[in-house]
Amino acid sequence: MIDRPIDRSADRPIDGLLVIDKPAGPTSHDVVSRARRALREKRIGHTGTLDPLATGVLALVIGKATRLAPFLSASDKEYEATVRLGTATDTYDALGRPASSGSTPVAEIDAAHIQRALARFHGTFEQMPPPFSAKKIAGVPAYKLARKQKDVALAAVPVTVHSIELLELASGAARLRMTTSAGFYVRSLAHDLGAALGCGGHLEALRRTRAGRFGLDRAVPLEALEQNPEVAISQIVPVSDVLPELPSIRLTDAGAERAAHGNFLTPQDFADTGPVPVFATDAANRETDPVRVRVMDAEGRLLAIATAGLDGVLRPSVVLV
Repeated sequence: MIDRPIDRSADRPIDGLLVIDKPAGPTSHDVVSRARRALREKRIGHTGTLDPLATGVLALVIGKATRLAPFLSASDKEYEATVRLGTATDTYDALGRPASSGSTPVAEIDAAHIQRALARFHGTFEQMPPPFSAKKIAGVPAYKLARKQKDVALAAVPVTVHSIELLELASGAARLRMTTSAGFYVRSLAHDLGAALGCGGHLEALRRTRAGRFGLDRAVPLEALEQNPEVAISQIVPVSDVLPELPSIRLTDAGAERAAHGNFLTPQDFADTGPVPVFATDAANRETDPVRVRVMDAEGRLLAIATAGLDGVLRPSVVLV
């Protein structure tokens, strides 16, 4: 756990990231609302929706850390899922109404069949979101249209599955572990896997075990947060430690002042001596995959997230002071 607890005195707001172990039942928005009440802090958001059925890692950003949500939301996720074979549902999960069954009896499907089918879901491919999803169609969430039994014309989107494996097959339920890109719908995987096997299928249970670098090992149960907020606060990751995978550059006092106002930064603003490795990267893919840098003051406090240019200039895109 962290070794720098957050100061919660009256004149010091809470800033940082808190990993919640979400229970089944509440929506991600419900968890945010309950955290706001428990912590008496309005500025709280989440970094990746979990359906009501799902449990596990839900990273909450608090205070200034809410400005870092876009970087965290784009991170990879790890899941353990149980797919019930034999019946598809309209929501693609156990909360929906049975929609169809395939022609292949579940009893005829063994682990080898599933492993062969899973191979088509590895790598980058186009995935169709579930009709009951938050994806918007002409500004309206798809689930609202689906509930009114209106046509839901969703478009497939590119997703990536870095790894996927069958952990167990028992009594018509396949337990899977997978690591995916952001925006991946495990419900769609369950539905599509059932279709590929010819038997139909839906998501019976889902647990997110990791989001980015944050796993269940540092997660606080939602009930524990509500029962003892002070203990939960001691587990908050400080803002400066939320994105350690990004390179960092310390600034002079004058550079810190410029960063606080969102002004661009040149090497004369850097307190670090010697060449800055981030500027030595190749220009290829820089526009589509920009190099981002944590800009720190002399004490190591995070001032901004900046984009590094090939011209040796840092341009702050998110300012936290």
